[in-house]
Amino acid sequence: MILAGDIGGTSTRLGLFELNGTKPVLATMEKYPSREASGLQEIVAKFLRTHPARVDCACFGVAGPVREGRVQTPNLAWLVDAGALAREVGLEQTWLVNDLEANAYGVATLEQDDFARLNEGEADLRGNAAIISAGTGLGEAGFYFDGKRYRPFACEGGHSSFAPTSELEVELLRHLTGKFGHVSFERVLSGPGLHNIYEFLRDTGRGVESASLTERLRNGDPSAVISEAGLERGSDLCVMALDLFASIYGAEAGNLALKMKATRGVLIGGGIAPKLIQKLKEPGFMRAFVAKGRMQSMLEAIPVGVILNDQAALFGAALYAALEAGLVDHPLVAA
Repeated sequence: MILAGDIGGTSTRLGLFELNGTKPVLATMEKYPSREASGLQEIVAKFLRTHPARVDCACFGVAGPVREGRVQTPNLAWLVDAGALAREVGLEQTWLVNDLEANAYGVATLEQDDFARLNEGEADLRGNAAIISAGTGLGEAGFYFDGKRYRPFACEGGHSSFAPTSELEVELLRHLTGKFGHVSFERVLSGPGLHNIYEFLRDTGRGVESASLTERLRNGDPSAVISEAGLERGSDLCVMALDLFASIYGAEAGNLALKMKATRGVLIGGGIAPKLIQKLKEPGFMRAFVAKGRMQSMLEAIPVGVILNDQAALFGAALYAALEAGLVDHPLVAA
């Protein structure tokens, strides 16, 4: 049995998997609110009390930089330690990977209907690929082709400095600099980032917040409220916030494509993209993606898709554990 986890700033998913050939098959899963626990060990212990099992190997995808088997999570007050988790599970070793690296491994477990296409492009089947995912934070990762298979690798590009591409975004940067000091892409491309964009537009007089929207924002998850109101076109401010969010998302996805030379393709993961799929299919996202001057023609040829399956990172962590334990050996992404 494989124990796998997808650990984010908002939710932690844990699952037990069996193998069917080379693919992990989910036996049972639980989802926990991350901020209600003191750490990952507490959640793992609770999960295994509910679902006792003989665990053969385990891997956890964690939102944060993994260094020597440890992660200080940037959006949670947790220190995650692979050794402590191994003792909790009763194994000699467990593996920790960045959650976007797990997401990248998870691509190999998905089916065709788990994707939506934003740009058809023309894939270079021996080129690199990239994945970018906005959720509670912003994660980024890459795949390189070693001649036989694709190898995912993590990065912390979501914390790189936000680069405005319009006068409006320059104003947004100034506004957020006063609030945060350093403004990373995560400050605008995430659930809290969408709220930051909305507040900037509201507080700089670009629209009026209705009393009913004020009430909804007060009593609900602000990013979800803004998304819903924007998609329903029930608030001009929320529509503007979503338009700006989608444009910045496209621009940073294009930045990542250039940095990775991702001619195989770029995938949009995370919890936000499937909910905003109709907005991402509008021209703003791809217009910003390809707007790279002399590199525009290269960007236009890159396939861009959205991962619709929100369990990709969990399945990817299970696959990583199976690979490291020597239970499977196969290409991670078919060329």
